[in-house]
Amino acid sequence: MLELHNVKVTYPTGDGIRKVSFQIHPGEKVFLVGPSGAGKSTVLKTIFLEEWPSEGHVIIGEYNSLFILLKQIPYLRRRLGIVFQDFKLLNDRDVFRNVSFVLEVIGTRSKVIKRKVLRALADVGLSHKSRKYPNELSGGEQQRVAIARAIVNEPYILLADEPTGNLDPKTASEIMDVLMRINTRGTSLLMATHNMSLAKAYNGRIVRIENGQII
Repeated sequence: MLELHNVKVTYPTGDGIRKVSFQIHPGEKVFLVGPSGAGKSTVLKTIFLEEWPSEGHVIIGEYNSLFILLKQIPYLRRRLGIVFQDFKLLNDRDVFRNVSFVLEVIGTRSKVIKRKVLRALADVGLSHKSRKYPNELSGGEQQRVAIARAIVNEPYILLADEPTGNLDPKTASEIMDVLMRINTRGTSLLMATHNMSLAKAYNGRIVRIENGQII
């Protein structure tokens, strides 16, 4: 369960998001829709506590932003999968090691790493490119690697921030199919997008945000 209760984020400039409240249940898919600058990315950053609520609170599973200790935040983030628009891959690592990195840093055993990485790559259709480097992949393939990295640790919820924004329509459709397949297997999905038509096409719940406020 993910819950935002009257969350407000205030920046030193005075800008920020107003009070935002919504819930996402296990296995649900939700599209956070709004124009550029509406506050979509800020909402996502608040969920993984890159931005901190100045009012209200966020609950993700057993974690509550009101009570969480700083040392617990890395453990919270391990339970979230995050996909960005610009991929954020490590160019000096091949596909396998881009995905395995998130398991290596938490001390996962090598046998478990291999099993989980191969399964994640199979989920996104890239098993055959595990030894390729990011510069040898298309934009769509790079985003698939980013998705594999996000799901390799079996997260509570997959957060996707404009994951198709830099892709052509055909590739964007393929990426959406991957995300929908992952959601169908039980992983909750929260996707931020400015594209209302895309959100409607995939029959999820739509939460619209404008000027930092749910409408």
